[in-house]
Amino acid sequence: MSVQNSKAAASVRKGSIVPKVPGVKPTKAAYKKKDEEERVDKGVGWDETHGKGLIKPADQLELTEAELKEEITRILTANNPHAPQNIVRYSFKERSYKQVVVDQMAVHFVLEGSLVHQDSDEARRLRARGGLPGGPEVVTVETGAEPDEDETETPATPVEDGGEVEEVGEEDRPDSVASKTDKKQPKLTNQINFSERGTQTLNNPLRERSTQTEPPPRRNFSATANQWEIYDTHMEELQKQEKNKEKQKATLPKTDSDRSKKRLMLMETQSDDFTKVGKASKIFERMIHQNTFDDIAQDFKYFEDASDEFRDQEGTLLPLWKFQYDKAKTLSVTALCWNNNIQDLFAVGMGSYNFSKQGCGMVVFYSLKNSSFPEYIYPTKSGVLCLDIHQQHSNLVAVGFYDGCVAVYDLKSEGLEPVHKSTAKTGKHTDAVWQVRWQNDDMDNNHNFYSVSSDGRVVSWTLVKNELIYTDIIRLSLNGAVSEGPEDAQLPIFTCGTAFDFHKQIDSLFLVGTEGGKIHKCSKTYSSQFLETYDAHSMAVDAVRWNHFHPKVFISCSSDWTVKIWDHTINTPMFTFDLNAAVGDVSWSPYSSTVFAAVTTDGKVHVFDLSINKYEAICRQSVVAKKTKLTHLEFNPVYPIITVGDDRGYVTSFKLSPNLRMKPKAKKGQELPKGPEVEVAKMEKLLSLLREQEESPV
Repeated sequence: MSVQNSKAAASVRKGSIVPKVPGVKPTKAAYKKKDEEERVDKGVGWDETHGKGLIKPADQLELTEAELKEEITRILTANNPHAPQNIVRYSFKERSYKQVVVDQMAVHFVLEGSLVHQDSDEARRLRARGGLPGGPEVVTVETGAEPDEDETETPATPVEDGGEVEEVGEEDRPDSVASKTDKKQPKLTNQINFSERGTQTLNNPLRERSTQTEPPPRRNFSATANQWEIYDTHMEELQKQEKNKEKQKATLPKTDSDRSKKRLMLMETQSDDFTKVGKASKIFERMIHQNTFDDIAQDFKYFEDASDEFRDQEGTLLPLWKFQYDKAKTLSVTALCWNNNIQDLFAVGMGSYNFSKQGCGMVVFYSLKNSSFPEYIYPTKSGVLCLDIHQQHSNLVAVGFYDGCVAVYDLKSEGLEPVHKSTAKTGKHTDAVWQVRWQNDDMDNNHNFYSVSSDGRVVSWTLVKNELIYTDIIRLSLNGAVSEGPEDAQLPIFTCGTAFDFHKQIDSLFLVGTEGGKIHKCSKTYSSQFLETYDAHSMAVDAVRWNHFHPKVFISCSSDWTVKIWDHTINTPMFTFDLNAAVGDVSWSPYSSTVFAAVTTDGKVHVFDLSINKYEAICRQSVVAKKTKLTHLEFNPVYPIITVGDDRGYVTSFKLSPNLRMKPKAKKGQELPKGPEVEVAKMEKLLSLLREQEESPV
């Protein structure tokens, strides 16, 4: 080796410079040798400068030997943290939801290649068929990554022999262009469209069978439902029915008249679409009403006035629903009656107390579930003055009219006409009927009710099949009850009956109030005379009612501003209350023998409890606007509410506060009697105190 070459070699080792030989690229080994020399040089320099010791950072945590020797186990799993764990699928076989196992493998890169490994069976088969040239020079490996530059390019390796670098000629390489031109290239088979002989069987063609049915007819309809549109649609339906009837009469012979009637009935029932959706629409309307007035329903069910605890035994009335029918705005509420079987349903009689402006009337049924519209509506030709619902058969309603007729309506029957109605031939009254009351069935189990009128007659009406048979019970006169006498006897002067009520326990005993202010105690068995006559009021008696619990006590009210409580064995009243206005109606409460309420024409409701205060009302509240007169009042038989009617056709319901429906408390060591005996004892105690006060000297 010459001196120049040795110097060059030294310079190469010292500076790690790879000599560049013209025409020859440096090999991979040369680059690797260069990196090792650089690494050694750097290590030597570092040792000389810093020494072999380790330099610790200033903020490094110092650990003890035990902490250094402690083994901390970390488990590495192949689960994908982003894979969902709560996916379920419904299994129709097991009829339940099953959790789905999610694949945890995450694929980042996939490349499908067509290279075949030279040592694989497929490569040997291809060589045997002549598809690939043999020899170790052709190496094809299927990989997923791109080949490196060093593998794609085959650089020439330098050979050191006497300082001369030799190159390998292109003629000696088997893959050179010259060698390829000399050798005949074999024809490559198509590797994609390849199939073995064993799999070349005839596959049956797929067959599909499908049927198509006619889809059901669909129609989109949208419109605003107004009253006139509903009326027009209803009239069109009626015209279609009439045309169908005419066609049936014209086509069918007379012999088939019975069959034609049946077919017409079927057509009418099929075409009447309103009746099919009537029940569903009523339920839907009640749901909407309950959602709209949910606050009132909550007050009716749960609200209790807590301020009663701080009042001195006084109470209040909480307004609830207000009932109104637009077509009855010009009419007054002339009668109220609750249904005993359906506690949320009550009947309202609509008429007029202005006798110079009499017209048509109406019987309306309201429900607490829907105050926006009545459940039943029965228009009448004459004004309604009174009504009563049967205790057992709540579908029967007896009604008295201003023209003297009485009628019975059946809620189960179709149509707006009554099932029974009195006429001049069947003994109707000659003047207005002021009160009707159902009584127990007679010996033949026929329904019967009683009525009192301004013509002075108290009449019993019996429902026998399709007839309404009447019987005069008593005739009211100033001289007493009318009885048969000589022809030359003086004609009696009849008085007008305005109210009456039957005893709760004695079926034959009843009271009759007159226009002159007197109250007569009568009996069904003694029609010739009165049992007793009470000089009750100075004006007409508007209402008279027996107590629900005590058999001796009844109450009366009049337009002379007074309410009086009586013991029917005594001619003088036990209590007299002046309300400073004409009293329209009075009613006992169904839960206490000492509680009653009255309404006056100045728009106030007065509630009394004799066991708390014998002189003044414990509640006096205005419930309507000024210049509005209250006409009638009625207690609900179950719920603690009352309904009040006025002269403008409105009916308002109120809830009684706790002080207005207090129950007696037992003293220490005493037991209260159960049931109605409690109320009887309360009233009896009150009567005994009054008798002692009357007997004691002043």
